[in-house]
Amino acid sequence: MEEELAQEPEHPDFVGIYVTLRQGEVGEALIRRFKKKVSKSGIIQECRRRMFYEKPSDTRRRKRREQQRRLLRTLAKEKKE
Repeated sequence: MEEELAQEPEHPDFVGIYVTLRQGEVGEALIRRFKKKVSKSGIIQECRRRMFYEKPSDTRRRKRREQQRRLLRTLAKEKKE
């Protein structure tokens, strides 16, 4: 069972997140690493956002707000330094 988890995906076109079991690693640590990779990749947020149709105007508005938020964060970081 452990040997199967440590192998690379068999399908060459596999495009997803996977973690390999390290030697001496407990299953809980493996799951923790997987959850961290998934959260950093933004897969869950993308799925939640795509659950319902978003009008193009709402998409533009959301992207504009995200851009403003990023800009304010960078300005705040520069101000602290």
